[in-house]
Amino acid sequence: MKTNRRNFFQTMGAGAAGFGIVSTLPLTACATPSENKSNDDEQILFIGDDVAIANTQYGKVKGFILRGITQFRGIPYGADTSGKNRFMPPQKPEPWSDIRPAVWWGNSAPQIMDGRYANAYSSFADHWNYDDVSEDCLKLNIWTPAIDAAKRPVLVWLHGGGYTNGNGIEQDGYMGENLSRKGDVVFVSINHRLGPIGFSDLSGVGGEKYKDSGNVGALDMVAALEWVKENISNFGGDPNNVTIMGQSGGGAKVCTLAAMPAAAGLIHKAVPLSGSATSAMEQAVSRKLGEYILNEAGLKFSEIDKLQEMPWKDYILLANAASRKFAQENNTSGMRTGFAPVADGINIPKGTFYSEENGVSSNVPILICSTFHEWGMSRTMPELENITADEAKEMLKERAGFRGGLGEKAPAVFDAYAKAFPNATPYEVMTLVSSNRMGVVDTATAKTNQPAPVYVAWFGWEPPLFDNRMRAFHCLDICFWFYNTDLMLTHTGGGARPRKLSEKMSDALLSFMRAGNPNCESLPEWPEFTVENGETMVLNDVCQVKNDPDREGRNMI
Repeated sequence: MKTNRRNFFQTMGAGAAGFGIVSTLPLTACATPSENKSNDDEQILFIGDDVAIANTQYGKVKGFILRGITQFRGIPYGADTSGKNRFMPPQKPEPWSDIRPAVWWGNSAPQIMDGRYANAYSSFADHWNYDDVSEDCLKLNIWTPAIDAAKRPVLVWLHGGGYTNGNGIEQDGYMGENLSRKGDVVFVSINHRLGPIGFSDLSGVGGEKYKDSGNVGALDMVAALEWVKENISNFGGDPNNVTIMGQSGGGAKVCTLAAMPAAAGLIHKAVPLSGSATSAMEQAVSRKLGEYILNEAGLKFSEIDKLQEMPWKDYILLANAASRKFAQENNTSGMRTGFAPVADGINIPKGTFYSEENGVSSNVPILICSTFHEWGMSRTMPELENITADEAKEMLKERAGFRGGLGEKAPAVFDAYAKAFPNATPYEVMTLVSSNRMGVVDTATAKTNQPAPVYVAWFGWEPPLFDNRMRAFHCLDICFWFYNTDLMLTHTGGGARPRKLSEKMSDALLSFMRAGNPNCESLPEWPEFTVENGETMVLNDVCQVKNDPDREGRNMI
């Protein structure tokens, strides 16, 4: 067997870096066939001077109506973050007097776009869509059944891409039209600052002025939730029933927001998918990186304001270079580094999230899900399908998903997973190990310290694409939750089989949004998670509850 390990590991890295990268939505591509009951010969798009006009506290906006769902795109919830606003907490947008058109997506946050579409298969499968990129990026999108006073449940979607890439509509599966129609809910997606622009902690070198700089990307998300609190009733939504949901890096955002004091009362349910967090970066680390940034720029402490004047791409490249140098010159083993939320003890608490019984979000129910094969890479590397158990163990010694290798523990861990999943091939076992549920169980366990319930799911459905090599990969479940399996065809293949599971999962999500409990008629009884039993709803063609099915192998990692 001559598997190219370097290619394998590079592909894993490239796939992980690309999670959260996108697609533009054709106006005619959204409704699920079973839901689109209108005559094809009838008009389905309506836009005009008196169509889809809503009030916000900053001025009126005008959207459009498509297949009976009213859409607004690119509504500002904050001011331009460039210049003097860079590294600063979000500011309110300037009011406007005319009716503002809200018919196209807001700018993506600053991020490095070079080579974004370099991998043709990834671009095909994930349908990445990007438009303009700028620091004027604090924008949100809304799908609603009607502009009325109905007070519908609200879902706020936080995109993936780590804290570095992505935007609120990066995949077709992120679109809110179908879920809004099916469940009579309001769907909101947002953009916010990312990477070095959103999470450069300059508080140690910039003093009081820069005290919040390490968390402005997180404060953007709080500002979006404040906008929802103040305005969503004008769009038919209930500001007192808001569910935040995100995937991958967006899942970590959900967990972090739920722990932020400034978000208290703005969040009523939380759903992290394939990504979670129980703590933020230590400030001693983030401040040290801030020193490296200033040194890389060749600036004195008194000259730090010059960082606000640089073109955003130049600053990101400089900060990334400083981050690499920091990693090279310091022992960062076991240390969270880079650009992500910071445990400053003010905006984001220090220590473990949810550790206080009556802490922030103690009454917020949480539903956590991950996929069986988050880090599967055989889609474009068919030779991996034929590796032996011994070869898989050797590969796990060197690398296991995002994490470093398991070293000498790899054989024992592999054998434990192989025992728990006796029908899995060596490649599948290796992928299950790399995709282990440590983060899911750690987060669920931490949340059990608080009175609100926790529910856990594990998504195992595999699409019949790429010769059945895609498996239950990272990002796949999103379109199932949002009733978009016939829209995200390059993930599901479309048709009745994925749609049946999507019916069940979207039913569960809608039940959770309404009452904080995912139980619904289309699924078996879904018990709350307990530390003792690890109750987990396995989502597949046949859905069933199992008690912590991978505990033995996971505990050996």
